[in-house]
Amino acid sequence: MRTRFILIQTSHAGNVGATARAMKTMGFDDLVLVAPRWPNVLRKEETIQRASGALDVLAHARIVATLDEALEGVSHLCATAMTPRDFGPPTRTPRQHFEMLLNNELSALDGKAPGADLARNPSPETGVAFLFGSERFGMANEDVYRCHVALSIPTNPQFGSLNLGAAVQVIAYEWRQALATRGEGFAVQESAPQGERADAAQVAGMLAHWEQALTGIGFLDPAAPKKLMPRLNQLFNRAQLTQEEIHILRGVAKSMLQATQANR
Repeated sequence: MRTRFILIQTSHAGNVGATARAMKTMGFDDLVLVAPRWPNVLRKEETIQRASGALDVLAHARIVATLDEALEGVSHLCATAMTPRDFGPPTRTPRQHFEMLLNNELSALDGKAPGADLARNPSPETGVAFLFGSERFGMANEDVYRCHVALSIPTNPQFGSLNLGAAVQVIAYEWRQALATRGEGFAVQESAPQGERADAAQVAGMLAHWEQALTGIGFLDPAAPKKLMPRLNQLFNRAQLTQEEIHILRGVAKSMLQATQANR
């Protein structure tokens, strides 16, 4: 599904770079700036540094004068506003709204831009846009009224203000997770295989080796073992040792025996 991130009257160049970085990490690249404070913001050094390699997002970003221009091709618009607006669209968490959106559960009562043909339940060909207001003033009421929903990120009620780049990252992550249910997500890189598990005979052989080594260094008294070896047996069983780990532990036992013999 086509996705656009729109920043209105952005005042800090670093936030534009942080937005580009947040978008790229989640696989999005359509960024539009509406009347930013700095006309050359996409080329400012702070923007480039904060983008941290997401230069392709900056290269394809557009600067427009009005929100109407930024909404070209967009059919479903989401505001990001912590405070609900009177007579505005419903306020929902990103996760709640994205689930409803992709499951075609939005009702006719959800917000609709006056005079615009915005889809409540977009198809894959539909453009979805996320609108972020100025760092200093947030979103204007008239812009919120144009949207189908006001997305509110659940935060600490006593300290709920997010940096613009952080807010974009949260929204981009939640949207990518929602799209993953349609096969448009990213796989987590799996850890390397841990190796083949040791069988009971290998564990028993290692324990016998350790019993010799612990006796040799005086830690285990064969006349009064006090259930040390059964407890070690349970310990290693819980660890579910691999064959490589058995070799390491037997190497430790071998070194203990060699040290004992050298000191005699």
